[in-house]
Amino acid sequence: MSWSLQIAPALAAVFLWWGLTGLIAWLIGKPTQTYRRLMLGASAVAALSLIVINHVAPSATSTGAWLGFVAALGLWSWIETSFLTGWITGPRKALRPGGVMGWRHAFDAIAAILWHELAIIITVGIVALISIAAPNKIALYTLLLLWVMRSSAKLNLFLGVRNLGEVFLPKHLAHLVGYLRQRTMNLLFPFSIALASVISWQLGDRALSAELPFEAVGYSLLAMLAALALFEHWLMVLPIPADLLWRWSLANRRGTKHEWSSNR
Repeated sequence: MSWSLQIAPALAAVFLWWGLTGLIAWLIGKPTQTYRRLMLGASAVAALSLIVINHVAPSATSTGAWLGFVAALGLWSWIETSFLTGWITGPRKALRPGGVMGWRHAFDAIAAILWHELAIIITVGIVALISIAAPNKIALYTLLLLWVMRSSAKLNLFLGVRNLGEVFLPKHLAHLVGYLRQRTMNLLFPFSIALASVISWQLGDRALSAELPFEAVGYSLLAMLAALALFEHWLMVLPIPADLLWRWSLANRRGTKHEWSSNR
């Protein structure tokens, strides 16, 4: 089987990961008056993505794998955009006066992003209903991978890492930094790294041992996405700026560096 069936998808996954992250960050940096149009556009992309996923679910071909992966990223982009614009976050919109610690602090952190988490569950559930009995589950696997890795990242940010990535948050979500903790590392982090490494290895092995073009393309896309999630986890603890790869997308943020409050 041609190596292009593994190399091209892997390179494409890197480009899409970097490009979509930067594009969303740049759009969020624009005036809030543009958010309505942004959400309309993102919602149209999400609707089209669902149509594409439904269309390619019966198609276990290399094209079907490509389209399923890209459509899943379209849905995830809507999830990210709806959160960063502040449209879908959670019932708690500010920190408690005076601050709290322990379980109450954890429950407040969950409440701050509760609707966002429910939106992810509903989205994944819809795609699961479409894909679960179909031969092409690449879209579903992509969303599940993004969900698991993003959940891991959120837990690590809550428990404490070196780089909080607060520069990516717009001012109207600045209160969320109060639920994060800055420290060198936390006890969950090694397990998160181990999980991401195992997933990347297993998906990469499936891609390299694939006998069908559909499997080669699909698992190569997933393997690289898992490897990028692993890389993102390392960015949280390495002594380098978290925004190193996306500074171009943050150039339109207004004002000087935000003053963030966080638990330290």
